[in-house]
Amino acid sequence: QVQLEESGGGLVQAGGSLRLSCVASGRTFSSYVMAWFRQAPGKEREFVAAISGSGGTKRYADSAKGRFTISRDNAENTVYLQMNSLKPEDTAVYYCATNGDMLGTTLYEYAYWGQGTQVTVSS
Repeated sequence: QVQLEESGGGLVQAGGSLRLSCVASGRTFSSYVMAWFRQAPGKEREFVAAISGSGGTKRYADSAKGRFTISRDNAENTVYLQMNSLKPEDTAVYYCATNGDMLGTTLYEYAYWGQGTQVTVSS
């Protein structure tokens, strides 16, 4: 059974940084794409970033380009999301997700989800 557990969320001022972590268990971590999504209050869950199993290919939402960096440590079964220059509009619950080997950008392409970690950016 695949399990994902996020951590690292919190309250930060605009312009600040946070690093989210997601630890995976239950499958061969390095074989699968990992992704981050987020959901703000009253809004649909949206894609943030995805990374291939090897870490060699990454994909970002336009809102994340230049500010967020996704990375992974396959030895630690962990994927990270480094978030810099945070804005109040980045406030959301951030979810880790995984499925197969395609760098999908829609939530329907991911079968396994964590419980989420709250990120709040104050102005």
